[in-house]
This record gives sequence, structure tokens and C-alpha cells, in this order.
Amino acid sequence: MDHMDHIVLALITLFAATVNGALGYGFSSLTVPVALLFYTNRILNPALVWVEIVINSYVLLMNRQSVPQVWKRIVPMLFGVFLGVVIGSYILSSVHPGWLKFSTYCLLLPLILLQAAGVRRPIKSERSIGVPFGIGIGTLYSVTTISGPPLALLFNNQGYAKQDFRAALGVIRITESTLTAVAYYFLGLYTLESAQLIPYIAPSVLVGIPLGTYLISQMNHETFRRWCMSFDAIVVAFGMSRVIVELKLAPSPEAYSILALTMAIDGYLLFRFFRDRPPP
Repeated sequence: MDHMDHIVLALITLFAATVNGALGYGFSSLTVPVALLFYTNRILNPALVWVEIVINSYVLLMNRQSVPQVWKRIVPMLFGVFLGVVIGSYILSSVHPGWLKFSTYCLLLPLILLQAAGVRRPIKSERSIGVPFGIGIGTLYSVTTISGPPLALLFNNQGYAKQDFRAALGVIRITESTLTAVAYYFLGLYTLESAQLIPYIAPSVLVGIPLGTYLISQMNHETFRRWCMSFDAIVVAFGMSRVIVELKLAPSPEAYSILALTMAIDGYLLFRFFRDRPPP
């Protein structure tokens, strides 16, 4: 592996850990789109999942007081997560890496843009969607180590308070990351190549998490979150355009029209966010 790839990995994980420290989620959803430009899911995921266990344990520990308030609401999701992790881990071990990258970007981009658009349509029968939603995020997480965007979309949609939001995230993500780590072991996905990435990720996490916690106390939470989503959307669109070229689904100039369209949509949503935002 190229030394420059490792430097980029260290920098993007530092940024992602800072965002995670500030918002309570975002580590994988910011790391993976960039890191997939240099590594395959099968190399990247086993390294990230152990880091995620540490991060999610920290988030859960810091918000443990709110767990009793959210526990009953998320139990159906936890059953679904178990099934989803089994499905997703098998997919990771058997599907072509290029198509895995493409699927990752295709799933992420609409979720990020929906978040940026501020979609809110509360679901009345929350328990009825728990198991199927859990299967979806369990599958997504074990294939990509990402579940923050759909979880944030649902919890914001259902009106979770800030501490309840973080506690629910912590419980679900520690469950899915632990189950995924076990599933990867039984499928033989841990390799020396994956282990060599951890020394470049761990220091960034140790610095970024407390840095993010400090920074969010000095700035507007929603503005910070919105800028992070813009960065994420553009990186995902760039990655999707690039992998489309790699898979020969479209030639280079046409493939990058996805990036141009995403920038236009996000630019409009960003303009609308600042236009409609109440004055401080």
C-alpha cells in the first residue's frame, strides 16, 4: 500500500472522529467514502469495526443516563440488527469489491441528501418498522460499517431529544459493531493488511473525539452538522462517479455528471438552510 494512502486515512479519520465527538455519530459515514478511494471494503471494514466498538462504547458511556428512556423503543431494531449483520457479513465475503463500493455510494447519497433536506414525517406505528429497519441497518453496517445516516434520519424524524438520540445511537451501534466483529471472525475476514491500518486510525480517534466535544460547545450545532453533510455528499458523489468509471458503466465525462448534479442539489439545500435559519 502507498504511504500517501495511509496519510490520507489518518487525516480523514481525524476529521471524522472530530465530527463524531461533536455530533455523536459520523465517524464511518465520513471515513468510508474517502477511504474507499484507496482500499476495498474487505480490507477497510475489519480495521474500522474495532475502532467503532471503542467509539460507540464511549458514546454509550457518556449518554448512559438516557438509556432507560429509549430502551423499549429500540428493542425491535436490535432483533433486526442481528439478522442484518448475518446477511451483510455474508455479502461482504462473497460480492465483488467494485460492486460493493458502488452499492455503498448508491445507498449513502440519497440518505445524506434526505438529511440535508430536513425531511420530517413522523411514523405513528414505530414498533412495526423496528425489525425491518433493524435488518436494513444491520446489513448496511456489516457491508460498509456505516449506519449513522439512516439512524439519524429516523431518530430526528421521530423527534428524539438530544440525549435520547445519542443514547439510542450508542446502544444500536455498539450492538451492530460487536456483532459484526464476531461475524467477520467466523468468516475469516481479518487479515494482516487490515490490521496494518489500525495504527493510522487509532491516534486520530484519540485526538479527534475530545476535540469534537470541545468544538461543538463553541459553535452552533445545526450549522456544524449541515456543513459536515455537504462535505459528505460531495465526497460520496465523487466516489460514485469514480467507481462508475472503474466498473465501465459510463465513460469519464458522463460519470462525473453525478458529482455535478449532487453539488447543485446540495448547494440549493445549503442556500435554503441558511435562508430559513432563524437569526441567532
